Amino acid sequence: MVGTNHRRSRTKFTEDQLKILINTFNQKPYPGYATKQKLALEINTEESRIQIWFQNRRARFGFQKTPGPKTLESSQSHGQDQPYMELQSREARRCRTIYSTSQLRTLIEAFMKNPYPGIDCREQLAKEIGVPESRVQIWFQNRRSRFHLQRKREVVSLEPEDQGKISEGLQGAEDTQNGTNFPSNSHSSRARTW
Repeated sequence: MVGTNHRRSRTKFTEDQLKILINTFNQKPYPGYATKQKLALEINTEESRIQIWFQNRRARFGFQKTPGPKTLESSQSHGQDQPYMELQSREARRCRTIYSTSQLRTLIEAFMKNPYPGIDCREQLAKEIGVPESRVQIWFQNRRSRFHLQRKREVVSLEPEDQGKISEGLQGAEDTQNGTNFPSNSHSSRARTW
């Protein structure tokens, strides 16, 4: 497995690709999986890059999925004719990725070695277990989140005087739910790289 830890190269869209993305965004800021797949084919890129572009665009413009009374009033006063029912309707989602026992074993082993793998490591894992790299990335994000939530619960359930002692030793502590460890040179000692 490749041990380097660097980010994916920034995806740069051409003007024509951006026009297509912006037009679609103006019609449907929350596209479903089928729409993102169609766009990916149309502009010749990965669906995961389309997904990230829409997430970033919504964040930049402060979109909310369910508008409150103020949002509805302000959108009407700005002359937007986008029907809000469209925002609330759900297009088909991506099918949930189901991992086999051997795939999970491989992912957990990689997580124990490095909970923040770089793009090279994720691509190698994806090839090894036969899933897209974007699914491996999401698996690691979910796994780290679950690990941190469990740690918080364990610290909160302890007596106040024990919390300081335990929080110092959490980095190498075993995850009792799934038997994984964060390595001692874990994420807190370096910047995130994914």
